[in-house]
Amino acid sequence: MISDTPWISDTPWWAESVIYQIYPRSFFDSNGDGEGDLPGITANLEHVKSLGADAIWLSPFYTSPNKDGGYDVANPRDVDPRFGNLEDARAMIVRAHQLGLRVLVDIVPNHFSDQHPWFKDALSAKAGSAERSRFHFYDGKEDGSAPNNWISLFGGPAWTQVKTAGGSAQYYLHLFDSSQPDLNWENQEVASDFEKTLRFWLDLGADGFRIDVAHGLAKENILIDHHDPQGLSDALRLDFEMSAEKRGELLASAPFFDRDGVHAVYRNWRNLFDSYDRDVMAVAEAWVHPPARATRYVRSDELHQVFNFDLLVAPFDAAFLYKCINNTLEMLKQADAPATWALSNHDTPRVASRHGAKASRALALFVMALPGSCYIYNGQELGLPDAEIADKDRQDPAFFRTQGLQKGRDGARVPMPWSGDQTPFNFSSGSPWLPIPQEWRELSVSAQESDAASTLNLYRSALKIRRDKLVGTGEIEWVDRGDTGLISFARGEFAIYLNTSSTTIKIPSVGALVLGSDAAVTFENGSLTLPAASAAWLAIR
Repeated sequence: MISDTPWISDTPWWAESVIYQIYPRSFFDSNGDGEGDLPGITANLEHVKSLGADAIWLSPFYTSPNKDGGYDVANPRDVDPRFGNLEDARAMIVRAHQLGLRVLVDIVPNHFSDQHPWFKDALSAKAGSAERSRFHFYDGKEDGSAPNNWISLFGGPAWTQVKTAGGSAQYYLHLFDSSQPDLNWENQEVASDFEKTLRFWLDLGADGFRIDVAHGLAKENILIDHHDPQGLSDALRLDFEMSAEKRGELLASAPFFDRDGVHAVYRNWRNLFDSYDRDVMAVAEAWVHPPARATRYVRSDELHQVFNFDLLVAPFDAAFLYKCINNTLEMLKQADAPATWALSNHDTPRVASRHGAKASRALALFVMALPGSCYIYNGQELGLPDAEIADKDRQDPAFFRTQGLQKGRDGARVPMPWSGDQTPFNFSSGSPWLPIPQEWRELSVSAQESDAASTLNLYRSALKIRRDKLVGTGEIEWVDRGDTGLISFARGEFAIYLNTSSTTIKIPSVGALVLGSDAAVTFENGSLTLPAASAAWLAIR
C-alpha cells in the first residue's frame, strides 16, 4: 500500500534528494521508557519536512535483542516492541507520504542475531547439516584453533566455538559481535528469505532500502590466514585514524568484503525492485578500495546509489576535498549514477566533533550545493557534537569486546534535544537510554528555531535554496582547487566558496551574497570576505 503523493518528475526521485537518517532509539520517545520509538518519529516528521528533506532512512527497528543497536536482527519482518508494532510502522509510512517524504528502511543481509530461529536451529543441529549450511560453520585447525586468524570489526576473534550434536565442536564466523553470525549467501534459502523481507516492506509501503554491509555477503579464502588481521580490522573502522595509503592497501586485501559474488545478489534484487509499479531505490553501504570499484554496485542492472565514505574521514583541507569530491563526481559520471554526500552517520564521530562547530557548518554549506544526493544524520542539523559518555553508560559492543580500548559509537548516538532548559530536553519523560549533556540546552530544536543565525536555520535556508535554485542545474565548474586553502565552483546561478585556511581571504566577485556559514562572511564593493573556516553562496547571474 502507498498513499497518493504529489511526486511527478521525469527524473528518479533519488537523483538529487535530501535523505534524513533517523536512528529510531534516539529521535523521540513517545511513551516515557527512555528509548525513541516509531510513534515518536511519526509525531515529529514535520521537523524533517521543515528542514527540507525529501526522504527518511530509518536504522533498524526490527525484533532484536539489541546487542548492536538493532543491527542484530532476530526477525526482519516485524517491529521490536521497544519501537512499537507493525501498525505503528504502517502509520509512520502513511504520515511520511502525506508530508511528501519517501521512506527507506535498513536491511541487514550480512548477518542475523543469534536469537534468530535459524541460528537456534543451527546450534542444536549436527555438523554438515542443512541448518548449519545457512551460516559459516567450520571445524577448527588441527591444533584446535579457529579456522583462520580474522579479527572481528568489534575486536577479538571473528570466530566463536560451539559444541555440536554428538559432543564435537565447530566454529562459526561473525565479522561483528559474536551475537551476529554471518549468513552464507551461497545457500539459496538465505537468498529466498531476504527476497521475502524485501517484498514485505515494499508491500507495507516503503520506498526503498539502505543495505547494511552491502559489500560483505560473499567470502573468499575462509580457511586461509590474513597477513595483517589487526591492521585490516582497524582499517575497516571509520573512527580509527590511519593514513589514506595504509588504509587503502589494507582494504584492498580484505577477503570478506567486495568480492565478486555480491553482485549476483543485487542483480536479483534489482529485478525484484523493478517489478513494482513505482520507483523503488536502494543505496549500498559499501566501503571499497580502490574507490572506482564502488561503481560496480550502481551498474544499470544493480543498485541505485552507493555511499561515499570519503567525507567521513576527510581532513578539513581544500586540496584534499577538491580531489575527493572531483574524483567522486568523475567516477560516478562514468557509471551514470548520482553521487552521495554524507558528513555524519550513526557509525562515525559527528562532523562537529571532527572539525569543530564553525568548520562543520562551512563544510555542510559547501556540500549541500553539490549535485547528487545529500544524507543528513539526525542532530547534524543542530550542530550536535559527540557527547562525552562515561564508561559506565556505554552500550556499544565494541567497547566491551576490546575491554574499553575502543570507546565505540555511543557518543554519536545520544538522543536528540528538543526543547526546555533541563536534560533530557523533552526527548523523553523518563531517563534516556544514553544521557544527554546539559550543555546541549542551546542546541535544542526549540532554542535554534528562534535564532536566525543557528545551525538549524542555516540548514533550512540552504536546503530551500538548493531545492528551488540548484537541483537540476547539472554539473559544476571548478574555479579554485584548494592550492591556497580556497575551494570554489560555479553551478547554475551560483558561485560556491569554502575557505579551509586559518586566515581571512578576500575574493573579487560580482553578484550578491545569498548565504554565509557565519555572520562574518560579507560581500561589499565587489569583494567577498571569507573568514577562516567559512563558506558562502553568491548569486552571480
